[in-house]
This record gives sequence, C-alpha cells and structure tokens, in this order.
Amino acid sequence: MGSESKIHTFEEVAKHNKDEDCWLIISGKVYDVTPFMADHPGGGEVLLSATGKDGTNDFEDIGHSEDAREMMEKYYIGEIDAETVPQKRTYIPPHQMSNDTASEFFIKLLQFLVPLLLLGLAISLRNYTKRE
Repeated sequence: MGSESKIHTFEEVAKHNKDEDCWLIISGKVYDVTPFMADHPGGGEVLLSATGKDGTNDFEDIGHSEDAREMMEKYYIGEIDAETVPQKRTYIPPHQMSNDTASEFFIKLLQFLVPLLLLGLAISLRNYTKRE
C-alpha cells in the first residue's frame, strides 16, 4: 500500500462507476479497480455492481482467496471517510395481504367443486359417446 493514505468521501467514490473508471469501497478502503475490470474472473459487471455502496459484504460473501486479497493492494488508493457513507437501510418487507376468511372459503369451495364438475363432465361425455 502507498505510504500516504488519502481520505475520499463517499460521494467522490460513487462518481467512479463506469467500465473506464471504477472505484470500490471494501472494508473502509478505496480501490481503483479500473485496470482489473477485464481480468476479473466474474467479469467487469460484478465489480460495477459493487460501485456506489460499501462493497464489503459483496466481496466477503464470495469467499475470495488470499491471492485475491494480496492482489487488491496494488489497486489501493486511500481510505473512505466513514462519516460520509450512508447508513444501511433497514429492510421493510412488502405489505402482506390479510387473511380474508371470505376469500379463503371461496378458494376451498372451488377446490372441492372444480374436480366434481370435471368428473361430471367426463361421465356425461362417456355416456354420450356410448350411445352413438
């Protein structure tokens, strides 16, 4: 790593989100991975998907080798100013439909009646074809 460590803001790093200019935030450090885009085993799209956010979880979830971690050192360009990184948003699940007893009853009724109607239709068709 370089002897001096430049502090980058999140907004500054987030601007570098193209194939020809790609910076990542991993474990509080900023990496300019532009030269590595074509060589990344998962493709450049994987790296681009980690731009504009803290890519630490994305990086760790893959389970990179020690060689990959050592390789990162040559792309290191500084540290991220932690105060400028947006707080993680809490997941809010979509609104669940309430269990409406009327619709539940209707579904159960259909589950019972539809097979009976099909059975009746099959028997009628068989009797009709036997007569002719």
